[in-house]
Parts: sequence; structure tokens; C-alpha cells
Amino acid sequence: MKDTFHTDRPVIEARGLNLTFQTGDGPVHALKDVDLTINKGDFVSFIGPSGCGKTTFLRCIAALEHPTGGTLTVNGLTPDDARKRRAYGYVFQAAGLYPWRTIAGNVKLPLEIMGFSKAEQEERVRKVLELVELSGFGAKFPWQLSGGMQQRASIARALAFDADILLMDEPFGALDEIVRDRLNEELLKLWARTSKTIGFVTHSIPEAVYLSTKIVVMSPRPGRITDIIDSPLPKDRPLEIRDSPEFIEIAHRVREGLRAGHLDE
Repeated sequence: MKDTFHTDRPVIEARGLNLTFQTGDGPVHALKDVDLTINKGDFVSFIGPSGCGKTTFLRCIAALEHPTGGTLTVNGLTPDDARKRRAYGYVFQAAGLYPWRTIAGNVKLPLEIMGFSKAEQEERVRKVLELVELSGFGAKFPWQLSGGMQQRASIARALAFDADILLMDEPFGALDEIVRDRLNEELLKLWARTSKTIGFVTHSIPEAVYLSTKIVVMSPRPGRITDIIDSPLPKDRPLEIRDSPEFIEIAHRVREGLRAGHLDE
């Protein structure tokens, strides 16, 4: 799994990345000296306490925030240039579906904005709804779907224009554990089928360990990386793998990294 998709050029590379917000109460140091390389096909989870800069880093990749120091490249480009080239899809914490649009209409929205032909829109919507197991639900409205199904529709929308990078900001955090487990399984299958490079923010240690090829552990603000763990787990991961000694050992290392980050404050 580790080298199957890798190319010579990293997909995302941060070197000495810093971000300081200027506020009325003085500067807020959100990210400090972040060094990270993400290769093609990696599934990278970011975990750390609230306010540690996980989402901020994801937003920097997406050019929704701009670093105040260091360098950050996406496919060898600046994040702004990568955004213009539609390098990524972004899935937010809330599904963010428009209630007056059908599920198909929501998924179609970025394709409409990008000027795809109607025939191409229909074909892409059909494919991505099938990919997230929502075939047959295109004519439904968001309020007719469960929370988990709405999040799958949100993922379909992010996949619709076939970007190579998928950025996900705690997409399953508001769901109950049973639904979350199911969506974790489905996300791994989707990742295996598409070979996307995925950046995933979570507060859950089991979720981070179960999903990732690489786990980035971050400290409280200012957000620093305290550990980067390359997972030895196989690509095929049934939920039962969470009871294995290897899984428990990685989870322990993540927990230790989180604890070390707090001690370094």
C-alpha cells in the first residue's frame, strides 16, 4: 500500500509553515513550523485537541486561509493556483446541502458552475451517486435522507468533478458510532476504488488509526506536529482489525503523541 501510488513529486508539501491570525486581542499563532509531505494515494488523518490547527492546515491546502510564513505546495503549485485548476474536493463538517435542491441537484451544483454540458453533468452525477451507494436517491431532497446519507451526498458532490485530492474536515463527527463505523468502511472502499489522495481531520483516535496510511498528531495551539505515524496495517481493513495488537499499538502511540503535545505547552 505504501508505494503503489507514489510519484516522485509530493502531492502536498509543507515546509516551515506558519500561520498567525491578527485579532483585536492580539496575534493568535495557529500553526508553527509545520513540515509535512503527502504523496499520491496517501490517506492522511490529522488528529489533535480542539483549536490545534488541524482544520486551519486543511484550509491552507484549499487556499481558504493563507500562511504567514514557510512554503506550501499542492501538486507543485501554490494552493491558489491548485484551486483554480480544481485540484481538490472539500467535504465540510456539516453536509451543507441546499434544502430546495434534490440530491442530484446538489451534487450537480459544482458541475453547473464549472460549465459542464448537461449530458456530462447527468453522467457524472449518476457515477458518483453509485460510488457512494446512493443510486436511486437522486430525486430525493436532503430532509428525506438520514444524516449519514446526507454526508455521503456531500462526498459525492466533492467527487463530482473528479479532483485527485479529497479534503475532509471531520465529516462524520456528528454521527452516532454505528453510522460512523459504516461510513468509515465505505470511505475506505471508495478510497481503494478511486486512489484519491485524502486529507482527513478527526478527533477520534480509532477513526484515525482505522482509516489512515499516515497519522499526523498535532499539539495544542500553536499547532505543531508532534508525531507522524506511517501505518503498518494492510490496505484491506475489516472493522475487526481494531481488536488486533497492531491496531492497539498504533492507537497507543497516537495517544502518547497527544499527551506529549500537552506536556510541551
